[in-house]
Amino acid sequence: MAAVDDPPEAGTPDEGDPSANERSAQPPTHGKSLPVNALSRGLKLAALPVGFAGRTTLGVGKRLAGAPAEAVLLEIQRRTADQLFTVLGQLKGGAMKFGQAMSIFEAALPDEIAKPYRETLTKLQDAAPSMPPSVVHRVMTEEFGPDWREQFPTFDDAPAAAASIGQVHRATWRESPDAEPLDVAVKLQYPGAGKALRSDLRQLARFGRVFALIAPAVDVEGIIEELQVRVVEELDYGREAENQNTFADAYADDPDIVIPRAVASTDHALVTTWMDSTGSLADIIANGTKQERDHFGGLYIHFLFTGPARVGLLHADPHPGNYRILKSGQLGIVDFGAVDRLPHGVPPELGRLVRLAVDESPAELEEELRRLGFLRPNANLSTEAIARYVRPFTDPAHTEEFTFSREWIRGQVTRVSAPTADGMGTSMRINLPREYVMLHRVAAGGVGVLSQLGATVRVPDVLAESLPGYADD
Repeated sequence: MAAVDDPPEAGTPDEGDPSANERSAQPPTHGKSLPVNALSRGLKLAALPVGFAGRTTLGVGKRLAGAPAEAVLLEIQRRTADQLFTVLGQLKGGAMKFGQAMSIFEAALPDEIAKPYRETLTKLQDAAPSMPPSVVHRVMTEEFGPDWREQFPTFDDAPAAAASIGQVHRATWRESPDAEPLDVAVKLQYPGAGKALRSDLRQLARFGRVFALIAPAVDVEGIIEELQVRVVEELDYGREAENQNTFADAYADDPDIVIPRAVASTDHALVTTWMDSTGSLADIIANGTKQERDHFGGLYIHFLFTGPARVGLLHADPHPGNYRILKSGQLGIVDFGAVDRLPHGVPPELGRLVRLAVDESPAELEEELRRLGFLRPNANLSTEAIARYVRPFTDPAHTEEFTFSREWIRGQVTRVSAPTADGMGTSMRINLPREYVMLHRVAAGGVGVLSQLGATVRVPDVLAESLPGYADD
């Protein structure tokens, strides 16, 4: 498996090919699959639970030697995080896709765990190893024919960006022989990406206990399940082109949001208009000024939350690498492979729930939660317990402006995951109806990114604009 800083391997075997493991030991031929080794990738993922078991045994030994339980747990968490983040940082396919999803929740992890690996996590948001030119040219030939250079008068072999299942090249594109060339971005899917993605996610699904150790309050199993469901959609570049143009049409006149248009697509390639950017939201998280954090954090959450009402679609991949910083101060949006269809926007029932929570109306809130299925039928919770549980989540809506922070979100995570006297936290009695799962995940991811940014946002304005039923009298 090629590490992030290693040159990628050309000609590694196709995932799922019965003879792939045998061929992986032979000298590579030109570009057969992902620029990663399938056997090596599988072995690295398989090593995660083994390492976890070893660290647990070490911890038990130290406990017997008299080390405090808290110190032992912290050491196990640190060592687990070290191996986990290193492996995820090296792999493409589903491993990197999962790593990107987890990176959004970095702000919710204990600082002792997240701080040493924050750089690795933010790299997962905006970087990946790239295909060599020989493989790139082969993919272009397969997708656009042997005369593809007539359609693309210029084509930069060095990728402008590389992510979990594809990479982007800058080029010019000519729709017809007499048309003027257009500056474009060409996104190419890694050969074998679909098989690698499915294989990695199946393997990761078996390791939930490893991830739960360092992120007990994050719904790791739910994230993996959702990624598995979305795999087919994200691999369909024709569908992505349609999604992207739907968003582009809706935001064509927006002064703050820029969305490139898709101009051509094949099974494994997507051509969109080129958008110059100086970096991504991940760069603002790492090095941005307070003014930049507030400005782009506000645009980010505005787009993320208002999309359903404006487009009938929810952009369902909130990780910062998809949000590009433009010199004009605008926010550019890319990657529309993962969307949720909400033709009527966010259900007004959800806006009413948030309104009741903000207004601190516990009796009505409990009634609505039970009616909509948010409380399990046998959940025995008092209105006071519900109010205590919900109140901190509504903190951002109680003031005209709210500053998100890692400290704030960690406090919420600690409170929600703490067990009550009967051993079950309030959150364990809360049910999430299927129709709200994606909205919840995107909202949680968005709040995680805002907390990484430390952005100050006018949350009541965003809620009033994005949630039908919230501002109703």
